[in-house]
Amino acid sequence: MKLLLTYSIALLTVFQSNAQGKVIEKIVAQVGDNVVLLSDVQAQKIQALQAGMTMTPEIDCQIIEDLMYQYLLLNQAKLDSIVIQDQQVDAEMENRLRIIEQQIGGREKMEEFYGKTVTQIKKEFRPIIKDQLLSQEMERQITAEVSVTPREVEKFYKTIPMDSIPLINTQLSFQQIVLYPDVTDSDKKAAFEKLKEIRNKIVRDGKTFSTQARINSMDPGSAAEGGKITATRGMMVPQFEAAVFNLAEGDVSDVFETTYGYHIVKLIERKGDNYTCRHILIIPEFSNSSLEGAALRLDTCYNLLKSGEITWDKAVMKYSNDESTKQNHGIITNPITGDQLWDMEDLNQVDQQIYLLTDAMEKGDISQPNLYMNMYERKQGVRIVRLMKRTTPHRANLEDDYALIKRAAENEKKQKIVKEWTKTNIKKAFVRIDEEYQNCQFTNNWLEQ
Repeated sequence: MKLLLTYSIALLTVFQSNAQGKVIEKIVAQVGDNVVLLSDVQAQKIQALQAGMTMTPEIDCQIIEDLMYQYLLLNQAKLDSIVIQDQQVDAEMENRLRIIEQQIGGREKMEEFYGKTVTQIKKEFRPIIKDQLLSQEMERQITAEVSVTPREVEKFYKTIPMDSIPLINTQLSFQQIVLYPDVTDSDKKAAFEKLKEIRNKIVRDGKTFSTQARINSMDPGSAAEGGKITATRGMMVPQFEAAVFNLAEGDVSDVFETTYGYHIVKLIERKGDNYTCRHILIIPEFSNSSLEGAALRLDTCYNLLKSGEITWDKAVMKYSNDESTKQNHGIITNPITGDQLWDMEDLNQVDQQIYLLTDAMEKGDISQPNLYMNMYERKQGVRIVRLMKRTTPHRANLEDDYALIKRAAENEKKQKIVKEWTKTNIKKAFVRIDEEYQNCQFTNNWLEQ
């Protein structure tokens, strides 16, 4: 059993139910001290509808069971004294708010739509987020020791009916050698001086901080919003928060450095650990000569590879300075699945350039050095890409898709363990279901006492 709906709703569902008016409220189920309200069910139906799910007569029953399962996990998490750190709750809250902002068109529009400030939203829904994280951690602990042997994977695969074995589209795997140019002391000084002059324009010449942020800031997450950031203590790097909490409202900080680059912040508002500020980031950029040097060095590497004078693994160790791939033969892991194989959809989301480079390549071919932008770390460099593997469309099999089948076998095993855990713990918990829903065809026997 999964928290299919509970964990997918984020905050959006709860907010939408509040924004769209009241429903006739009543308790439809209870597990321990936690109650499932009719408004909870209606809110999740809204989200399911928006996600494109088909509304069936059983949807209310499914939602109620999902919520009851979450509360069963939550009860056990509290009994086991599982701890979720405040920083984890704050980070999860901020991530969810950002998703809503992207959907609704910005933080100010979100506040206007829901009739609440971000601080009010966080205060109201922080306990909900914490309870969801506790339930997730409880479920993770229940299945933490689950593993499957190769024999179990093979047995699982053989039990799948032929017409149920999934079709796998073309998938590819890649390796890379990346060389990021060195950022010199003079490059850092230039960035520092640039930001210092921007600060002077704001403090000395009266220029608007938000306008300067939109024009100059290199932080893609806040520049378009005039550098505005709303956060809670513990969410940002220590140097950033030290600057924020040393400012009075309306003050602008001196230039300071973090691992991301050079910053200035202006404090707009601070209430306890919550704050709103504006921020400008300038990232030190390497000179053209540094970039040319990196390109020349990878040209040498490319020629050595083509002539066979150096092996791929030795070239990775000698020339690459990309920490995420250097120690793994240059293999690029798909961040969406955690596998080495990529399908076209994932490539389009993460690294469109790599497909263009390798479209006409055969297994083992390497690309000429090309400019590369690491979107996650916002770093530019030069890279060589090697095509490790290209599969043709096929039905999943143990030879080509072992990792995929292994995950499916593990999931099935986890489901069995969770089902047994749920059955055992239902007997220990106080459970009540409204008469209207007692005829639901639940997966578990919730009324077994």
